[in-house]
Amino acid sequence: MDSLKYIKPKLFSTLKGYTKEQLIKDIISGIIVAIIALPLSIALAIASGVRPEQGLYTGIMAGFFISFLGGSRVQIGGPTAAFVVIIYGIILDYGMSGLTIATLLAGIIMIIMGIFKFGNLIKFIPKTITIGFTAGIAVGIFAGQLKDFFGLDMGAVPAEFVDKIKAYAENFSSINWVTLGIGMLALFIQIFWPKISQKIPGSLVAIIITTLIVQLADLNVLTIGDLYTIKAGFPAFTAPELSFSLVKKLISPAFTIAILASIESLLSCVVSDGMIGGHHRSNAELVGQGVGNIVSSLFGGIPATGAIARTAANVKNGGRTPIAGMVHAVTLLLILLFLMPYASMIPMTCLAAILIIVAYNMSGWRTFAHMLKTAPKSDILVLVATFLLTVFFDLVIAIEIGMVMSAFLFMKRMSDVAEVKPWVYHEDLDENEISEHTDLKIVPKNTMVYEITGPMFFGATEDYLAFANEKNKNVLILRMRNVPAMDISGLESLVDALEICHKKHITLLLSHVNEQPLRVMKKAGFIEKLGEENLCENINAALARAASLGT
Repeated sequence: MDSLKYIKPKLFSTLKGYTKEQLIKDIISGIIVAIIALPLSIALAIASGVRPEQGLYTGIMAGFFISFLGGSRVQIGGPTAAFVVIIYGIILDYGMSGLTIATLLAGIIMIIMGIFKFGNLIKFIPKTITIGFTAGIAVGIFAGQLKDFFGLDMGAVPAEFVDKIKAYAENFSSINWVTLGIGMLALFIQIFWPKISQKIPGSLVAIIITTLIVQLADLNVLTIGDLYTIKAGFPAFTAPELSFSLVKKLISPAFTIAILASIESLLSCVVSDGMIGGHHRSNAELVGQGVGNIVSSLFGGIPATGAIARTAANVKNGGRTPIAGMVHAVTLLLILLFLMPYASMIPMTCLAAILIIVAYNMSGWRTFAHMLKTAPKSDILVLVATFLLTVFFDLVIAIEIGMVMSAFLFMKRMSDVAEVKPWVYHEDLDENEISEHTDLKIVPKNTMVYEITGPMFFGATEDYLAFANEKNKNVLILRMRNVPAMDISGLESLVDALEICHKKHITLLLSHVNEQPLRVMKKAGFIEKLGEENLCENINAALARAASLGT
């Protein structure tokens, strides 16, 4: 069991020394977070193309197991805005059963990722990509709310961004001004309410006020009940019908859900760690998220992940253990069982206003603009490309192309900083000059010295063989103290150098080889070909050996 400590749930660690005072704080925080999660869960479900109660199913089932089995003290799990566009597209292509299978597969993928310690690898996804696709998702969510916000009389909203804009333009004359007025009121309440109270969420206040106005004044404004029949009651278990052909089709969306859920949940963990001065277990968090998504899919829910805003609210209200997240899930269950009939009265335009605020908050436009001003051109290229691909195509293509571009641009930067410099020969210097210039060395007349700086990999090997044009020399020293890493292409360039040396009767010496390149050389048998005596500890030893080989 000691070998599995890295996936041990944080709950079991936090219960040691758990006090009654902290239990009370966790219960209060869990209830407050559930009140915050209620309108968001309903709004996100509808925006994703599923029934309102399915958002609550997700917060209940996934939220409970993410807290119970996850690697964070304070993580709150549930539906988030990042999945809206993805879920909407999956349902259009494969239906609700397809979404269920994709979510189930995503959960399995996340568990495997956690068991094989992939939690630490998520940090290698560049910030330019996460900022780019997050902003792109925000634009997609905003665009998806305009029909309900303006009360447009039109059919279903198309999935593609360009088609959405065309459909809105064609039907904009059907705007319902009363609906727009209620939506604007909901927006203003959310914007200005935090100046009155930070404890009660503005989204909840907006729902209460706009619902009362619409119901009491009997306004011609669409409500949830006009479009959906909300089912109260405990989520029912539903086993999906699996087939190899369907799994094959849905494996790509499943990977998208798994990667996005992993990124968002671990980012939320990092943010909350900074707030409480704690340390999460990234691999345990992935396992908890995976189990949460599996259970959510089996009980009618949608994909879930750690919600940064709700997690931050949990911390601010005193939650310090996973008990708070579990209480949040139980509270949502009680609301589902006893209060859901009242949710049918909520105006659709109010939910649209809530999601417009969510889209604005998640867009990170200030960070986006700052990157455009200050980042290198290569990073700006990745940022803008990821953003545009997310908006006009989909998140899968955006992440794939963004990662490939980042990798190529990184290799280009590494090859740009890699240098091969020949030493200037100072064989006529006397001892006094050497003592005054400690960076100078006496190079024997029979010797060539090249200093390599930077990683030796396939993008940066072209200059290593320039010595072949030298004449009247029988020793070549390659000083490698500034070579931190080497791949097979870098090794091949050394093999080529050794072969040229043999043909020209030149002895090749390597000076100060670091651990990783040395390991690569030994594994490939290069040191045997070179000769142990030609592997020198430092430049002084290499120069001394070169002098002994002089003619």
